[in-house]
Amino acid sequence: MKSFLAINDCTTDELHEVLDLSCQLKALYKSGRRDTCLEGKVLAMLFEKASLRTRVSFQVAMTDLGGSALYLKPEDIGIIGEREPAKDMARVFDRYIDGIMARTYKHETIVELDKWTGVPVINALSDWTHPCQAMADVQTIQEHCGDLKGLKLAYIGDGNNVARSLAFACAKFGMTFVCASPKGYELDDESLNTANAMAADCAAQTNDPVEAVTDAQVIYTDTWTSMGQEEEKQQRINDFQGFAVDETLLANAPANAKIMHCLPAYRGYEISDGVMESEHSVVFNQAENRLHVQRALLKYLMG
Repeated sequence: MKSFLAINDCTTDELHEVLDLSCQLKALYKSGRRDTCLEGKVLAMLFEKASLRTRVSFQVAMTDLGGSALYLKPEDIGIIGEREPAKDMARVFDRYIDGIMARTYKHETIVELDKWTGVPVINALSDWTHPCQAMADVQTIQEHCGDLKGLKLAYIGDGNNVARSLAFACAKFGMTFVCASPKGYELDDESLNTANAMAADCAAQTNDPVEAVTDAQVIYTDTWTSMGQEEEKQQRINDFQGFAVDETLLANAPANAKIMHCLPAYRGYEISDGVMESEHSVVFNQAENRLHVQRALLKYLMG
């Protein structure tokens, strides 16, 4: 694996190697020890979209491993492809740094950066996929549920980049995935077909959230209005009525189901405050694992 652009680009063995390395590094750092395998190396962090968890976790992970991170925001570099073509930026970075992390609007930007540079590229989010989040989610599920094979993950909400990455991750790790969305917000057929081609009948779509959470060991949600969709906010709030992960919905789920959210969470909309703070919520463990997975990716790709 030269870069980490999308879950479906990776082999199952590669993903297991990253997951195992993340668990090892988490244990190492929790014990107070350090692995400084990236000493002297520099990661360029390109941000078209702002982020709390992505910036902090990648910067801390790179520092933990002995390297340094260079934070580049839109005011510094412009929107990639508008001020300067991605292929030009990629070849300049190739001569300056040892790895690129990019959080962009268009997935094509990530692909173009990777095509034109010889250093590893990590997709920290694009409009099409969010693979770092999905790997942190898998680690969290494994920690709290044990063996991944045969587990059911119910995703309640917009069929977006997070849902797509989870569908691919479930296919790779032997889980089943169901996406419950209002009409018009479903995960696209191509993505479902891709997941089912990797593992037969592992991914499905429904418009009924009650059906989705039945027998689900993991119940996952995300914001109804992602960055860049602010003008649609009120329409989305109206359209997503009945799709909140709240006490009413969870009455139809197994009593020990784990609750996940990739954050930021808008309490009272896609998730209730009570569910967010319940003993079944692993949301903040999930957020912590972003650090451990990204530390593992940096070592795996740049070490």
